[in-house]
Amino acid sequence: MNLRTQWIDLDETALRFEWRRAQDAPLVLVHELGGSLNNWDRVLDHLETARSVLRYDARGCGMSEKLRAAPGLAALADDIVRLLDALGIDEPVPLAGCALGGAVALACAARHPARVAAVVAMTPVTDVASERRAGLLALADRVAREGMRVVADGLLSVSFPRELVDAQVYDEFRARWLANDPDSFAWQYRMLAQLDMRVLLPRVRCPVLVVAAEKDALRPAALSEAVAGALPHAKLVRLAAGHFMPVQAAPEVAAAIQEFLPI
Repeated sequence: MNLRTQWIDLDETALRFEWRRAQDAPLVLVHELGGSLNNWDRVLDHLETARSVLRYDARGCGMSEKLRAAPGLAALADDIVRLLDALGIDEPVPLAGCALGGAVALACAARHPARVAAVVAMTPVTDVASERRAGLLALADRVAREGMRVVADGLLSVSFPRELVDAQVYDEFRARWLANDPDSFAWQYRMLAQLDMRVLLPRVRCPVLVVAAEKDALRPAALSEAVAGALPHAKLVRLAAGHFMPVQAAPEVAAAIQEFLPI
C-alpha cells in the first residue's frame, strides 16, 4: 500500500491529503471544524488494512490553504468531488464525517448523489439554533482578534470530556487544535453560525449511519436522532463519546464504520 502525505492545487484551494490505497473505492474521511486529517489517526489504526482510505485537511484547516472569507457548505462538499476527480476516482465512494465534517459529507451526498455510495455521519452539525448565532459570531471575532488560546480551554471543556482519553491523547489534540490559523477558524465559525441543512437532508438518497454521541454537550444525542429522522434511508447508533468522536472513541468508531461499510 502507498501511504504518504501529499498536496494538490484544485484551483479554488490547495489541500493536503493522504491516500492509503488498496483495491476498493476509498473511504473518504472528513474531519470536524478546526480539525485536520490527523484527527483520524487513531481510527485508521483500527480499520482493516485492506480498506482503501482517503483523508484530507479541509480548506482553511490543518496544512491546507487558509481562508480569507467564509467558505460555504457547498464549496466544502464540492471539494470532496474535486479531490476525487483530481485523483482519477470516478466510482461512488463512502464518506465518513464528524461534526461539521458529517454535515459536509451529507451535503456532498445531496449535491452529488452519483458520487457517494453511503455516509457515516458522527454527531453531525447540520443546523444552528437562531439564539446561538450571535454568540458564535462574537466568538469568531474574538478568535480573529486574540487567537486560539483565549478560547481553547473554554470550548474544549464542553466538547472534550478529558476522562474519555488518557492525558497524552488529550494534550496532543489540544496542541494541534491551538495550532489552527485564527482567521481561518473564525471564518469557519461565521459559516457555522448560518448553517441550516433542513431543506437539504431529504435529498440524501444513499444509506446513512448517524452516530449519536452520548457525552457531547455541544451536540446532544437528541439532535443526531433528529437528523436521522430527517433522512430517507438512515440508521442510528449511539456511542459513549464526546464531540470529537474519532479521537475520543476510535475503536468504537472504527467498528461502527466497518459494520456499516463491510469490504
